[in-house]
Amino acid sequence: QVQLVESGGGLAQAGGSLRLSCAASGLTFVVSYMGWFRQAPGKDSEFVAAISWNGATSYYADSVQGRFVISRDKFNGTVRLQMHSLKPEDTAVYYCAAQTGRNPRIKSEYNYWGRGTQVTVSS
Repeated sequence: QVQLVESGGGLAQAGGSLRLSCAASGLTFVVSYMGWFRQAPGKDSEFVAAISWNGATSYYADSVQGRFVISRDKFNGTVRLQMHSLKPEDTAVYYCAAQTGRNPRIKSEYNYWGRGTQVTVSS
């Protein structure tokens, strides 16, 4: 059974940092990308970042480029999202996801999802 479990969310001040982790288990098939999406209250879910399974290539939304860094631990498969220079508009529930498809930025390509972790940034 595939399980993606996010951790590391919480409260931060604007300009601060947080690191999210996604522990993956049961991935017995070929995964192409791991990604992070977020959903703020009253808004649609949006792509944040993704990384290829081998860790060679990463992708970012324009809104987080230069502030967030996605990485994957090749030994235990944990995917992390290091978030710097946080802004109040980064406040959202952040979800980790895995896909076997070809487009790392498209939500519908992702087959498996975690339950999410709340990130709140105060001004």
